[in-house]
Amino acid sequence: MINLNQLRAFYYVAKYNSFTIAAETLFISQPAVTAQIKLFENYHDMKLFNKQGRKIFLTHPGKLLFEKAELIFGVEDEVETILTQTKELNQGLLEIGCTKAYAKHIMPSIISVFHRAYPKIKIILEEGSSMAMINSLREFKNEVVVVAQMEVNDSRLQFVPFSQEEIVVVLPVSHPLIRKNELKFCDILMEPVILKGEGSGTRKKIIELYKKHNAVPNVFMESNNTEFIIDLVERGEGISFLVKPSINQKIKEKKLASRKLKDTKIFLDVSLGYSKNTPLSPAAKAFCEIVKNSFIEESPRGGIGSIMAKILAGHSQNE
Repeated sequence: MINLNQLRAFYYVAKYNSFTIAAETLFISQPAVTAQIKLFENYHDMKLFNKQGRKIFLTHPGKLLFEKAELIFGVEDEVETILTQTKELNQGLLEIGCTKAYAKHIMPSIISVFHRAYPKIKIILEEGSSMAMINSLREFKNEVVVVAQMEVNDSRLQFVPFSQEEIVVVLPVSHPLIRKNELKFCDILMEPVILKGEGSGTRKKIIELYKKHNAVPNVFMESNNTEFIIDLVERGEGISFLVKPSINQKIKEKKLASRKLKDTKIFLDVSLGYSKNTPLSPAAKAFCEIVKNSFIEESPRGGIGSIMAKILAGHSQNE
């Protein structure tokens, strides 16, 4: 077994052709360097240096060993560089999980702010349902997630409130119910519903809504693809329940309509999630700090619209 401390002493003496410089480089005494090399030579029964006066020369085995030692300690320098750059956020990888609605409507702006602060960090963004992304934390696939907070009995996970988004009834523009400014639950009771799939925070809220009224939704179809749901509603295949930001553009284009339920407000709590027991990488820690300091609302009901206003205000100040 090679003693790396002894090999290191040999390497620096050979590199600088000096016991004195090697000792200064290693922050040890010159006798300690001499002792390390002597132990190394004795253990391997091999002479590595010849002396002539005050000069030292590598033996043939010493030359062969120096070539390999140079490779070993060159890699050591590279490893130290990687660790330093990662710690100082000059290199690294950040893996984030996010619900599909947030991946489209807010994450690009947050990632832009993070990228300007840390341009050398590579980002991988995975999209999926809230439960799928929460599971990705448990399985160490993602370090940080932005999800609709659900009842998760897992003390290993930490969730920090991010915003609250209102869920509204989404209707095709040809639907008779759009004549009403506000809907009663009985108005939608028998309507065919295109419901978010398993693991969705929105789905959980809507199932709770129907249970509250001792009813079961008339589910026509389930999907976790928000764009697909929007397309089906637009075609008149049924109604759905979605967070407002996901349909704002379609409403502006008058391709969809949305209505609120009378005396019922449904909010989707969205949170920043990460593991409590596993230390975050420097990149993930920096991302959480940027989100907490720049985007998490004192009043979460401001939702995406309020957060986007804050982002745009920040952009204006930096221009």
